[in-house]
Formats: sequence, C-alpha cells, structure tokens
Amino acid sequence: MTDTDLLGTLSADESRRLRAARPGVELADRPMLATLSDRRDFPGGWIFERKLDGVRVLAVRENGRVLLLSRTGRRLNDTYPEIVEALEEQSCTDFTVDGEIVAFAHGRTDFARLQQRMGLTRRREIEASGVAVTYYLFDLLRLDGADTTQLPLRTRKSLLRRALAFRTPLRMSTHRNAGGSELLAEACAHGWEGLIAKRADSRYQPRRSPDWLKLKCSQGQEFVVAGFTEPAGSRVGLGALLLGYYDGDRLRYAGKVGTGFDHRTLAALRERLDELRASASPFADRVREPRTHWAQPELVAQIEFTEWTRDGMLRHPRFLGLRNDKSARDVVRERPAALRR
Repeated sequence: MTDTDLLGTLSADESRRLRAARPGVELADRPMLATLSDRRDFPGGWIFERKLDGVRVLAVRENGRVLLLSRTGRRLNDTYPEIVEALEEQSCTDFTVDGEIVAFAHGRTDFARLQQRMGLTRRREIEASGVAVTYYLFDLLRLDGADTTQLPLRTRKSLLRRALAFRTPLRMSTHRNAGGSELLAEACAHGWEGLIAKRADSRYQPRRSPDWLKLKCSQGQEFVVAGFTEPAGSRVGLGALLLGYYDGDRLRYAGKVGTGFDHRTLAALRERLDELRASASPFADRVREPRTHWAQPELVAQIEFTEWTRDGMLRHPRFLGLRNDKSARDVVRERPAALRR
C-alpha cells in the first residue's frame, strides 16, 4: 500500500484534520515532551509504552534524503549511519518520525553503553566500538506531504506501523491498552526505566504536555556540570562532578557525584572540563567543597539517584553518561506535576 493509499484509509473526520506539511526539518524542530508524574490510576483512553533509556531522535525523509536530528536540532547522520541506511531503504519516501535510539546490554537498554557511540562519527571507529544501536519509533508527524500531528495518537501509530518496514535496526515501539501501578511494577521488575503513559486521542504538540506522562521506576534526570573536585589517592582525572539545575536564570547547586566512572571516562571528562575552566563559581548557591575547580555550565550529565534530601541535594547519585541531546539551559529540577484526573 502506498503512502497516499494509507491516508485514504482515514475517516472523513480524520481526513479533515490533515493539512499541508511544513518542510520536515521545521516540523521536527520542537518534539513533544512528557511530564514527570506520580499518577498511578488511569481510566480508559490511555496507552502505555516502555520508557527507553536512550537518546531522542527525530528522522526526516524528504526530497531524496534522510536527516536524523536530536531534540536540540543537531544532525546525527554520521553518528548512526546504519539508521540512515535503514530509512533510505524504505519504500515510503516522504515522512517525519519520532523515536528513541538505544543500545542494549544484557537484554536491557543501557545509556552507558550508548554513550560509547554518541561521540563517534567515523565509520571505522563506529564498527570498532562493537556497539549496535536500535531505533524505536513511536510517532508519525508527516506522511506523503501531509501534516499528521492533528490526528489522534492511535491513528498516527497505526499509520506508522503500516508505512514503514520494521527490520533491524528499526523497531516499532509497542504499547499496552491498560495499565497503572501493576503495569509499572511489572516494568520495574524487568529492569526497565519506567513507562510513558499517553492519551490515546491526543494530538502531537511541540511542547511538554500532560497528555504524555513519565512514570519512573527510579529517580534520575539530567544535570548541568559546572565544576569538579581534584582526585585523591590513585584516582585519575577528577574526584567528583559538581551538579546543578536552572531555576529561572539561577543555576542551583544539587550536590556532587563521584561514582559511575571508569578510568577512561574520568580522564576524558577532566580534559573537557579543563577546556571549560571558569574563574568563578557559576552556582547561585555556596558550594562547600575543598579543592574545587569551576567550569562553564555547558555539559549535561545523566544522573541516577535515590532521592532528594530536605536541603535539595541528591542522595546516592551515580553518573550514567553525558548527554548531547539537551541544552544546559533547559535543565530544571523535575517535579511530579499536579494533573487533572
């Protein structure tokens, strides 16, 4: 079935929601984002997808070429050439899709393993890394020149499933039609990061929306790296990273992280932070750490932790890797939102 035939299967009401699509790069400029939530009771009308531990990537095929874009608009074709090739081989020639690129370790998505691919752009280095990636697709923004963002989510996912051929390294992100606390407990028992709950009739909105909710198994989010401490003993590179998040224009201090690093990562982080040296603390709060070096707040790290302390510090944080798909100024403290039931 051709792309046009697929659009022809829509109901009259759905067809009226279609409109001429803007260029693919413009349509992919602002992805829809999920809101952190502690909600566990869901009525009908929601679907539940696995929360993947990877990097958000939107893909555009238009005018004979494929373009992979990070959520901040960075071009990623050279980093994931096997994804580009898989999309170039599709019989469908005009689409914009949304998804997540992941790497697996021991049967689970592993951000630390994906980190080994994120900075590579030469084919020889990519092949030598031994890190295979998979692109899980979960939404369709454009098809055959038509903007599909106003269609219900269920309809978009149905079009996506039929428009593309899902062979390695492409996968369709499956979903469950019912869920809540029991489904989240099951996901956590399997070692997943959590679930994404989505309103089945929701439109695709270029913003953070309560129609998509993040249900997490454990605490974790991105933080800005704005300094480090000197290593002690036989440790190399650095002792700990100094972390923060933005509260308006102020960079608030959230504590330090000194675990989750290997020898190579410590050395590489020290080299990058030395290039970002700052003469004064970027933090709005006082940092009481000895042997401290400041850095321009440009690097973003993914951190796992158990909880926030009463004074706003991270408890038992662990470094998972650097992110290049999010701007430092977009890093804020994630709080479960008060949502309508």
